Amino acid sequence: MKDLIYLNPLDDVAVALRDIKKGEKVTDGTVSTLAVTDVPRGHKIALRDFKENDDVTKYGAPIGHVTENVAKGTWIHSHNMKTNLDDELEYTYKPDLKAVVYPKVERTFKGYRRADGRVGVRNDLYIVPMVGCVNGIAEIVVAQFKEKHRGEKLPFDNIIILKHEYGCSQLGDDHENTRRVLADAVHQPNAGGVLVFGLGCENNTMNAFKVLVGKVDHSRVKFLVAQHVQNEQKTANDLLEEILETAKNDHRENIPLSELKIGLKCGGSDGFSGITANPLIGMASDYFISQGASTVLTEVPEMFGAENRLMARAENETIFTNIVNLINDFKRYFQSYGQPVFENPSPGNKEGGITTLEDKSLGCTQKSGTARVVDVLTYAQPIRKKGLSLLQGPGNDLVSTTNMASAGVNMILFSTGRGTPFGTYVPTLKIATNNELAENKPHWIDFNAGRLFNEDKEAVFEDFIEKIIAVASGETTRNEENKFQEIAIFKNGVTL
Repeated sequence: MKDLIYLNPLDDVAVALRDIKKGEKVTDGTVSTLAVTDVPRGHKIALRDFKENDDVTKYGAPIGHVTENVAKGTWIHSHNMKTNLDDELEYTYKPDLKAVVYPKVERTFKGYRRADGRVGVRNDLYIVPMVGCVNGIAEIVVAQFKEKHRGEKLPFDNIIILKHEYGCSQLGDDHENTRRVLADAVHQPNAGGVLVFGLGCENNTMNAFKVLVGKVDHSRVKFLVAQHVQNEQKTANDLLEEILETAKNDHRENIPLSELKIGLKCGGSDGFSGITANPLIGMASDYFISQGASTVLTEVPEMFGAENRLMARAENETIFTNIVNLINDFKRYFQSYGQPVFENPSPGNKEGGITTLEDKSLGCTQKSGTARVVDVLTYAQPIRKKGLSLLQGPGNDLVSTTNMASAGVNMILFSTGRGTPFGTYVPTLKIATNNELAENKPHWIDFNAGRLFNEDKEAVFEDFIEKIIAVASGETTRNEENKFQEIAIFKNGVTL
């Protein structure tokens, strides 16, 4: 049985597949060493002697440098290694376009074709508060609606209140971010019906919001201002009944895989994230793009240190320039608050074996596979092109998944090594990086990529594709079963 995994011929570290004790001889079958220190599972072990300030190479690229002399067989982590990252850099376009292309297949999923041609994987009913002040009323209204229809089979897969704290006391970009995220939810293809629920005195005014939202199907999208009616609960329920009448005729039909829009995300990463789950998601991204679908990668701070690999995949120089601006603009955001660009990974990431941001980023960006980057989107901007797009936004799990849902993804592939129960308002399929997590948290995890350690890679990959298609066809994810369906809106300014 292997003790280590050796990721790239250029690497001078390997990753421990189990807890290694000092004095053990360990191997992956091709490289071996004598452990001169204990090495925790998921962490790095030196495969050569390092001198102080030598770079450490993993995934075939530098992930930082050692801060002291390090002997072969030693545990390499935060105590003897630091990042190489700095502030803004200059980049040169050096295209390296070697996308893996899978054969076109005649596979379909069971989805909902909307009247305007868009496709959803769910038929959900959303209540979209214009302002956080009506969150409580929305909960009462939904409880009343469910009670009235208790025992009935409703045409909605989920009934979700997109609760948030904003919509008032905001200025500038923060106000526009809130409006944009809520407007995008109205147009989310997974929505079979939407009740937009305002209070009446918020600065996110209903009339201005309707202009932003634009054209809608008024049989499915209703607007209510609580202060403008005598009994807002009854009026809200009357509007939900109207939506229900329209949705009763909704049904799933065979849809080509080319209509899927999939978000790519990781959270609670560990030392195995870049070895199992993220590469598996990357293979799936390449597969669905090969079928004509769209995928989206965000978490810009978790591109720092791996950005050159993404830039080399830009399909032209314009996209390359847009990626450069994406990276440097986010670094300026950090700098504007006097914060270092490398203040990552988190304590949980470090406990799981990730040492520097480069270490995290080189593993994180593997979720994007090998496809060309065809577009760069601003925060919450809807997908415009088939293929792989990069989306501006932070790495925070709640904010970034909401960001992708706002961009119009039908579902999110979310890898995790430490484990997390959370999900956003589109199906959030959790992929464990290791067997232990999958066994300990089956009520959180939808797929176990830890199988890659002891099963055939192609068999696991085919199972994963089947799982994604099953979820697109209506199979519930753990976050849906648990009703963990949150939103969070990016904020960067004052609150009045």
